[in-house]
Amino acid sequence: MTATLKRSIPFLDLAAASRELAPRIEAALLRVARSGQYIGGPEVAMFETDWAAYCGAKHAVGCGNGLDAVTLALRACGVGPGDGVIVPAHTFVATWHAIAALGARVQPVAVDPVTMVMDPKAAAAAIDSTTRVILPVHLYGQPAPMDRLLALARDTGLKVVEDAAQAHGTRFRDRPIGAHGDAVAWSFYPAKTLGALGDGGAVTTDDPKIADRIRRLTNYGATAKYDAVELGINSRLDPLQAAVLAVKLRHLTTWVARRARIAGIYAEELAGTGLVLPVTLPGTDPSWHLYVVRHAHRDRLAARLADAGIGTGIHYPIPCYRQGAHRGIGINRQALTQADRISETVLSLPMGPHLPEEDARRVADVLRAAL
Repeated sequence: MTATLKRSIPFLDLAAASRELAPRIEAALLRVARSGQYIGGPEVAMFETDWAAYCGAKHAVGCGNGLDAVTLALRACGVGPGDGVIVPAHTFVATWHAIAALGARVQPVAVDPVTMVMDPKAAAAAIDSTTRVILPVHLYGQPAPMDRLLALARDTGLKVVEDAAQAHGTRFRDRPIGAHGDAVAWSFYPAKTLGALGDGGAVTTDDPKIADRIRRLTNYGATAKYDAVELGINSRLDPLQAAVLAVKLRHLTTWVARRARIAGIYAEELAGTGLVLPVTLPGTDPSWHLYVVRHAHRDRLAARLADAGIGTGIHYPIPCYRQGAHRGIGINRQALTQADRISETVLSLPMGPHLPEEDARRVADVLRAAL
């Protein structure tokens, strides 16, 4: 007899959302193509309004990508050469890039070993005379402890810029992530919980001055055509992407709920296996952008899953400080050593709103057998 081959399970099916919403997405793209308005315009303005409302913020300004969003948010909060920015040692490298691009100092700190988001005690210990901003990252869709970080910022006169590139739909203390700090940076990279069909980004804020400056900075630093009052960049949210995002935004709450169901299956099926599983703390509602487990034999487990046709990811295999662009940032050895340990043990399991529940159970079955 010939053994029945089981269907492979991808780490992420990027096209699934487009298949689900195909008629609406195609209509939105055609509408923009026929409009003759290919820079800015009503599609971008409508999405900015809708995204601000979803995030509970007063303002949203679109931009070209998530890296630009963090950089613009820092600039609008006054960060410049020599200023210190406190940032997690364990994060995607773009967070560090944004700081370094402004000539500012990266001040890496340890993360909470349970949630892997910024540890407020570590942040407090790292503050020095150069520090201007605390930059927490809502990593993997887990919210950083914004109440404690905001209290720290108030006590020390610092601003808070949030990197929410993985936190679309995340909630903290019954409020959506999007307006806790002075500015919140977003990415709409296709693999995000709310993803475009290409690059895109935005900054949300309650501060009209920050919003106005970011809007100016995205448009060459100009307040009017041919009148640049400061050095800006060209970083705009494309109307085609804005139209697609507006369609998907109507389904984001449902999609986050589907992700939570998959996370619940993993938590139930993998309890007691020896894997370190994500934890949902009281008062938090993660968006489950990624479901990241940890194990000393991560590579062996990934290989067993691959043999079974199951895709996985590693977020992130090389700590920021070990990458060439940031090599030499040797302060806070405790935080950097922790980043090394995390990078050696993390494994991201298949996750997404269109992942069938039976596939999540099969992932768990293979993992249990491997362990």
